[in-house]
Amino acid sequence: MANTLDPMDLKQILSLHLDGLSNRKIGKTLGISRNTINQYMRLFKASEHELQELLSFDDLKLERLFTIHTTIDNERFNRLMSYFNKMNSKLNHPGFTYGYHYECYRNSTKNPYSYTQFLEHYHRKFPKEKGSMKLEHIAGEAMFVDYAGKKLHLVNKETGELEDVEVFVAILPSSQYTYVEACRSQKLEDFIHCCENALRFYGGVPKTIVCDNLKSAVTRSSKYEAQINRSFKDFARHYNCAVNPTRTYSPQDKALVENAVHLSYQRIYYPMHEMIFFNLADLNKEIQKHLKRYNDMLLTRKQASRKELFQRDESHALKPLTQDHYHIKEYKRAKVQKMGYVYFSTDKSYYSVPYRYIGHRTAIEATTTTIEVYYNRQRIAVHKRNPVKGSYNTNKDHLSSTHKNYTDWSPEYFENKARHHGEYVAKCAEHIMANVSYPEIGYKRVMGLIQLHKNYGSNRLNNACKKALELDVVSYKRIGNILKNNIDKHSLFYQCLEEDTPHIPRHDNIRGASTYK
Repeated sequence: MANTLDPMDLKQILSLHLDGLSNRKIGKTLGISRNTINQYMRLFKASEHELQELLSFDDLKLERLFTIHTTIDNERFNRLMSYFNKMNSKLNHPGFTYGYHYECYRNSTKNPYSYTQFLEHYHRKFPKEKGSMKLEHIAGEAMFVDYAGKKLHLVNKETGELEDVEVFVAILPSSQYTYVEACRSQKLEDFIHCCENALRFYGGVPKTIVCDNLKSAVTRSSKYEAQINRSFKDFARHYNCAVNPTRTYSPQDKALVENAVHLSYQRIYYPMHEMIFFNLADLNKEIQKHLKRYNDMLLTRKQASRKELFQRDESHALKPLTQDHYHIKEYKRAKVQKMGYVYFSTDKSYYSVPYRYIGHRTAIEATTTTIEVYYNRQRIAVHKRNPVKGSYNTNKDHLSSTHKNYTDWSPEYFENKARHHGEYVAKCAEHIMANVSYPEIGYKRVMGLIQLHKNYGSNRLNNACKKALELDVVSYKRIGNILKNNIDKHSLFYQCLEEDTPHIPRHDNIRGASTYK
């Protein structure tokens, strides 16, 4: 199935072209068809922009400018390879013919290859004679990385148990200058951290990083077109290099680093085999001592050490390091909720986005310090990362006008609003908020009290609040009834209440309590 090239791939094509690589070499490095590379290069050169300028464009702009699709049909090719594996097991059976098996293949699959292509692919996969080839490595071309199969150990001070640690190995194949580091795991964070430390150790960046098909580097492994982990691809982009995974089950593609691993067993592991380490820092400090001795050893055939070869032939061929360290990113997808927040599942926390994106699906890019939210490759929100679970992180500029007012609610806010309508309105507001168990309830009641001025005016509202305070009947409903029944206008009613006299006149026909004794 055809795939759209990622804008990050387009930038890698541009970077490698500017580094002087041919289209064929770029295709091999990135695992992309040469014809696709040719088409993109024609488009790049036909555009109104210089290649260096295109490299500075953001992902969205590049995606809009160049929309070519690759034509690789992996599913069709994989079906053919699967059939070859079954067919080759019967190669020595009497009466075996390619024609018979081609007919079986053609009848059992959709969109089969032609007979000529069938034979061509078979002989490529199973050549009659296999041999090894001496590879010529160009200075500054690649850095090979791998993990050692055998682990080192730390001792837990409290329990005395042994804790396994991984050992990362990197090598520049031209000079064979080697870097070794112990780390906790092969997880993405540790893998990228080790790769960055290796680049800092070398003081420069090669054109490509050649790695195994481990999960930290490759999301979907393939012998011909592996899918690179997005975070690792972003790391490579940060340091202006490309990632080139080896073919699956093909250790010969990175034979030098495989050899460096075996040499590290001899030169680093064995001299430390009787030593005990309680923490990673001490272990790495000891590794660096033996590593320095290893890199300074004389290579008899070349009459120079690895370090000397690196300084003489390879250090100047590396691209300069960026000043900033890479901050690893975590990628998530989230739908904007009705209240205008996206949910970041790692921390179980919420971050606001502009309210117009409510209902849309967004992409979240998280570092250890920041949270960035993207919609259609455009950044729509940036927040400082908050690790507190269940926290709501709000930028008031993202809220609608209604929501902004809601976030401003406080006792002081409502007292100030009430004071605009009179002294007694403010006192009633303070009284209402002081006599509720939950602040939000008081806020709503005071808001209702203040809204009464729209129908009765501020003066009548202030007078009604005064009478409510005198009679100790302060509530939104009672003040509303005073205004509705125009009781605030009749002074006689209040005069009778103040004199503590009955408001019903005496009459002979009216019986009192004494009648019922």
